[in-house]
Amino acid sequence: MIDEIQVKDVALIREASLSPSPGLTVLTGETGAGKTALVSAVKLLVGERADSSCVREGAKNAEVRGRLFPSDPTAEELVAVRKVSADGRSRATINGAMASVSELARTVGPLVELCGQHEYQSLLKPAEHGRILDGWADLESTVGAAFREALADARAAEAALEELRATASASNTQLEEARFTLQQIEAVNPEGGEYEETRDWLARAEHAEVLARNSHGAAEALSGDGGALDALNTAISLIEEASRADESLAPFAASLREICFVVEDVSRDMAGYCDAIDFDGESLAAAQKRMGQLMGLMRSFGPTMEAVFERWDEAAALVGLVDDADENLARAEAAVEAAESALAEAAAAYDAARIEAAPRFAAAVNEVLGRLEMGTAALVCTVEPLPRESWSAAGSASVVFEFKPGASMQPRPLARIASGGEISRVMLAIKMALGAKDGTETLIFDEVDAGVGGSTANALAAVLAELAESHQVIAITHLAQVAVLADTHYTVTKTAGDAPETALTPVEGDERVAEVARLLSGTATETSLAHARELLGQ
Repeated sequence: MIDEIQVKDVALIREASLSPSPGLTVLTGETGAGKTALVSAVKLLVGERADSSCVREGAKNAEVRGRLFPSDPTAEELVAVRKVSADGRSRATINGAMASVSELARTVGPLVELCGQHEYQSLLKPAEHGRILDGWADLESTVGAAFREALADARAAEAALEELRATASASNTQLEEARFTLQQIEAVNPEGGEYEETRDWLARAEHAEVLARNSHGAAEALSGDGGALDALNTAISLIEEASRADESLAPFAASLREICFVVEDVSRDMAGYCDAIDFDGESLAAAQKRMGQLMGLMRSFGPTMEAVFERWDEAAALVGLVDDADENLARAEAAVEAAESALAEAAAAYDAARIEAAPRFAAAVNEVLGRLEMGTAALVCTVEPLPRESWSAAGSASVVFEFKPGASMQPRPLARIASGGEISRVMLAIKMALGAKDGTETLIFDEVDAGVGGSTANALAAVLAELAESHQVIAITHLAQVAVLADTHYTVTKTAGDAPETALTPVEGDERVAEVARLLSGTATETSLAHARELLGQ
């Protein structure tokens, strides 16, 4: 729902602000006053394409700011800004953060719908008809969702089958290469971590003599006769004797005792390490041979053992698929058959629900068309199942809205037979039938009253007011009958002169009476003013 829109330097508007009511807001003004400039501003806010032509002459930028409150009470307000520079560049922000125009369209676009004769083109597209019917009959989240899920499963099963077929028909060169890779690696049969373990073992084995000599020598230097421990113990004895005369020397003796414990531990570990060195020539030769095999694999399929294992897995998978092709293909074909069967059931349920809902939806729309005094004109909703190859996320049947101008006439597609005014009122009737199920919170009607007068104008006004009970409705109108039912009324005026500007002004009280009188008779006469007061009083 729109809380406020601020417009700056758009078309003839220098600066304007619109704060529509939650119900029905109307904008009235003389022809050419610039009411469509406000529609252009809203188009910028909802992320439609724009160019420099929307920038007011002499201005650097066109700017539209909007604050919207989604109907979801848990959702935060949205503050969207769209700027278009005189050179055609566009920038947008959402809640202060930079955003692309497409992000603006995804975020703000679903909250606001422009319902002008140019925007009614969606109603002429059969692809939209199924979506409208599903929304009205609550099929989108039930049989529609089940169909789309089944369609996705069928497509995934078919893709898996095609992949298997492609793999099974791999070229002889690929297959021979995979078999060779598999044979070479399996002949060595490396294990995870084996290369690192063998490398470390060889490093010790090949330097066994040095390791043994040095570890034994270190143990002797630490704990042998005349070694470090003997020297430390001598020093401790001397310090302890001296500490009898000076107690401050005692801590030094204690520190050396701790060092003795460390030296004894290291000496013992070195002796144990030396005793454990037992590398015989046969084991060394075997390890060297194994290392050569592992390094050969890395040269051929590496450069690392991780890469060797990846090549092993890839080759095994390809050979396994080809060798087990018949079994794998049979399983994949069975999966496709099962998925297609489930899809056929889902499609049948979806089609049946649409076929059942179609006449009820048409009746609901036609009830509103009757209220709009369109005589025996009627909307016809037809549902025709499609062949399997034409199924898509839109469904397994075509949903088409057709229009009958009269009871005795054949229904034809809306685009071929309905006038702009008729299409406008059909759209209004559809919005009324959808009610709160529409999903769009704000509806902006431009020229919905084109060519309407008399009792039809009264009916149109009543329908718009009723629609405003479930939506925020903003209507640009020339009809007094619509204007008097508004909760909020703005006038759009244009100044005269060489540099005309469009102004937007909220009207109440006598100003509103005068504007309604102008809509009634073109001027504010005593008669039209009295009539305006009467209509507003009703």
